[in-house]
Amino acid sequence: MPTALAAFLALSVSVCAAPLLAAEPPADQVGAFRAECAAKQKAADAAGSMTVLGKDGWMFFGRELRHVSVGAFWGDLAATASSQTKYQDPLPAILDYHASCRKLGIELIVLPIPPKAIVYADKLSAGVPVEDKGVPPRMDTAHQAFYKLLREKGVTVLDLTGDFLAARAEAGTPPVYCKQDTHWSGRACEIAARKIAEHVRDRPWAKALARNAYETRTMAVEIRGDLWRDVHDAKPPAEKVPLRFVGTKSAGMPAPLAPDPNSPVILLGDSHGLVFHEGGEMHAKGAGLVDQLAFELGWRVERLARKGSGATPARIDLYRKQKRLPGYLRTKKLIVWCFSAREFTEAGWRNVPVTR
Repeated sequence: MPTALAAFLALSVSVCAAPLLAAEPPADQVGAFRAECAAKQKAADAAGSMTVLGKDGWMFFGRELRHVSVGAFWGDLAATASSQTKYQDPLPAILDYHASCRKLGIELIVLPIPPKAIVYADKLSAGVPVEDKGVPPRMDTAHQAFYKLLREKGVTVLDLTGDFLAARAEAGTPPVYCKQDTHWSGRACEIAARKIAEHVRDRPWAKALARNAYETRTMAVEIRGDLWRDVHDAKPPAEKVPLRFVGTKSAGMPAPLAPDPNSPVILLGDSHGLVFHEGGEMHAKGAGLVDQLAFELGWRVERLARKGSGATPARIDLYRKQKRLPGYLRTKKLIVWCFSAREFTEAGWRNVPVTR
């Protein structure tokens, strides 16, 4: 391996490998947690609901619990772990996309959003212990093994699980997930944006870009989460989440920033790239990951995110856009591929090229 390439990969791993906050739990504890996730998901399915009620008002997504329950999900195990009938293994598709980006001179960061059921495992299961830092142990041993394998094959993976658990340990701070919605919180968007910016800002192409000073304002917003809407009996009050709105100076709230199709950075993925940014059922405008990235970097990024799956459909969207707009990829230096980790088993994983 060339020295420069080896140094680059070593830097990528050191920057993007989040520290473990706790020791790995015993295998029997992980097995019991997975079995409980499976049982609760099946009970919700039988009741015709996507919502699993946890402790202290926390709500969880049944499909996410199914994903967590299956354990390892790649290679020979993909056929039984996946909920799909074809394109079941995420590993070949991710490696192929990484190779496609590399051929074009585009860096790829794979950013799987950690399951809420992992970061708040103690709010789902009474059998999960809370350690002295006030957080549960990492029950995602399968995810950690998969990310290790990807890194060994040269893929940069930004695993935020350790960062989110560390954020949980900070007393008096907002949660990193919405209690009543399938998505992460505004605080999580800020954490993710800072971690991405740490990785990006020292790149020569990033240093050459002019920086803007954007305005911010933080305020609490009441949301009607998708899990909350799914609850029909004894519905609790809708939650309020603090959001940092980012934009240009205006008389009231900062004027929201539009994505920049000429930016060297593409945020690619699922609705985690839309929540708090697009408005409507995505709850707010101007406070999502794409907005926080603009604040941290000092310049706007391109956004290709879609409701539904960020696994295959989002990559098809990018392929179609570059085909429709010749030269679109010429300015691109980095793709941040951001999607819910549950998609490893709950979505199909076709090979999709970046371009022909």
